Amino acid sequence: MEAPAAQVDDSEAGAHPIFANAPRSVEFNKLRKRLIRNTREVLEKFAMVKPGDKWLIALSGGKDSYGLLALLLDLKWRGLLPVELLACNLDQGQPNFPKHILPQFLTGLGIEHRIEYQDTYSIVTDKLPAGATYCSLCSRLRRGNLYRIAREEGCTALVLGHHRDDSLETFFMNMFHGGKLAAMPAKLVNDEGDLQVLRPLIYCAEEDLQRFSDAMAFPIIPCDLCGSQDGLERNAMKAMLTDIEKRMPGRKDVMIRALGNINPSHMLDPKLFDFAGLTTAPRSVV
Repeated sequence: MEAPAAQVDDSEAGAHPIFANAPRSVEFNKLRKRLIRNTREVLEKFAMVKPGDKWLIALSGGKDSYGLLALLLDLKWRGLLPVELLACNLDQGQPNFPKHILPQFLTGLGIEHRIEYQDTYSIVTDKLPAGATYCSLCSRLRRGNLYRIAREEGCTALVLGHHRDDSLETFFMNMFHGGKLAAMPAKLVNDEGDLQVLRPLIYCAEEDLQRFSDAMAFPIIPCDLCGSQDGLERNAMKAMLTDIEKRMPGRKDVMIRALGNINPSHMLDPKLFDFAGLTTAPRSVV
């Protein structure tokens, strides 16, 4: 593990050093508070925090994972998150990946981290034909390596930066293409049963995270280095949800809350509700 540099003095700002150059505007403070409020609600509602645990924060270099790291560091700085945090970037060997950006960023702010190199890109390109979408296999290989690193570091959970829009897009992809109702859960246990997977940003809007990232001026690493991001089904779901939100503002928030407000007796799954056991009461004789 790389040793962090000395802590940056941020006493005047009263926040973690990652916020040293953050805007001091009222608008940014409202945005930050909203993201913190949404994150705390998820942490509490899904019982994610066990004091003394150690979390591995998956840091890709995109806006969402930077936002996740900053918000969790903010909560920990304020004494509201009694867990140990370890940021981790998995360099997967994509062409032109800027290897210097994340180590410089993390070390400069004194953030505990681990940079791991595993050339999964070559595995993906070897197994899939030219022009195929790499994302699914790439994601599975990345997740497997992150589980391994979490175990090596003694972590109890792998923490991911998926947000409200990711969960809704997954829900509609599963409904339209998989014939099932399933979204990205806020909390789950891996197949081996030894690690939790947490998504504290699951109530946070992607638009808010983008604005947060822009204001914080994070050194973004694009997720299109392999050139395989065009034409995904997820993009169609994103466009559909964007159109719905434009026509009926606030619908995304309503939909994400609906995923936690399910009435099994009004669905069509006999595994969740005993339709066969439904009986009527005998009529009274007048």
